[in-house]
Amino acid sequence: MIQQFLNTLYVQSPEAHVRLDHDTLRVTIGEDEAARVPLHHLGGVVLFGGASMSQGALERCAEEGREVTFLSLNGRFRFRVEGPTSGNVLLRLAQMDAHRDQARTLEIARRSVAAKIHNSRLVLLRGARDARSEEDRERLTEAVCALEEFLATATTASSVDTLRGIEGEVAAWYFSVYGRLLTVPTAEFAFAQRTRRPPRDRVNALLSFLYSILTHDCAGAVEGVGLDPQIGFLHSVRPGRPGLALDLAEEFRAGLVDRLVATLINRRQVRPDHFEVREGAGESVMLTEEGRKAVLVAYQKRKQERVAHSLLKEEVPLGLVPHLQARLLARHLRGELPLYPPFLFGRRRQGRGKRDA
Repeated sequence: MIQQFLNTLYVQSPEAHVRLDHDTLRVTIGEDEAARVPLHHLGGVVLFGGASMSQGALERCAEEGREVTFLSLNGRFRFRVEGPTSGNVLLRLAQMDAHRDQARTLEIARRSVAAKIHNSRLVLLRGARDARSEEDRERLTEAVCALEEFLATATTASSVDTLRGIEGEVAAWYFSVYGRLLTVPTAEFAFAQRTRRPPRDRVNALLSFLYSILTHDCAGAVEGVGLDPQIGFLHSVRPGRPGLALDLAEEFRAGLVDRLVATLINRRQVRPDHFEVREGAGESVMLTEEGRKAVLVAYQKRKQERVAHSLLKEEVPLGLVPHLQARLLARHLRGELPLYPPFLFGRRRQGRGKRDA
């Protein structure tokens, strides 16, 4: 089951085509075979840009519950192919009831924002310890203190709109110092502010790409337990917007994506030549095919790292945690747990005296 959750086939070459060969998916580029993967090893397939898939392969994946997702070259969601919904209708009704209940919606949203602040604070705290200069250390420490105050405010927020305002202020503080986590010359990777649509620099291109992949993973997690990914609690309901998946992703943005981006840059696992500027698209910056490959390999490896889960009292692969959290949320919505327990990075490992990743 863990392998099913962790093993995703990413097909990013625009000329690639995936077809079914008995119980195996074959990926070809022109006349050449690029990969051959047994179906029982896969939990899902993600295709970028112009990559395509045969009808037979699509039908087999849909029949067996393997989600096939199509993304743009820079990671933006396009569409998803899946089989009939098999989730528990009673669970979805409970989700709807909780969404209509302002008090329950507020409590779940509070815990989501509090987890995001906690995990963001840990990333900055770690950065302050390893800062290159006293100025960087002071600025990062200042942001850590600000996030501590916002954390206290978030737990007592009186409305979801207030929480969204707090989350926006937290993001402004966080990203105002995020560039100080990077140790390479600013000529290679400069970061001044968060820009999304489109990303205007290499760091933002990395963040946007991995946030899209994370949201895809979280959508699969909530759908896997029978929840509706569009009905969120912190994120408002909009047509085509995976609100609940975005809610769940908030717990993992800092500890999974933001740390990974800083590591990839600081260790020079991604380079300036892994990016290109698309002048016809508002001068947006995006990863090249080689860059996407390097990032996806690192992301998959990061998901295989084991972290401590406080409720399970054991270590589990990080890539499995969104699925565990989705199950915990389902239990809360069914009334089996009084409160939803979000995932907090930095918990001590059982019997080791260490902190998780």
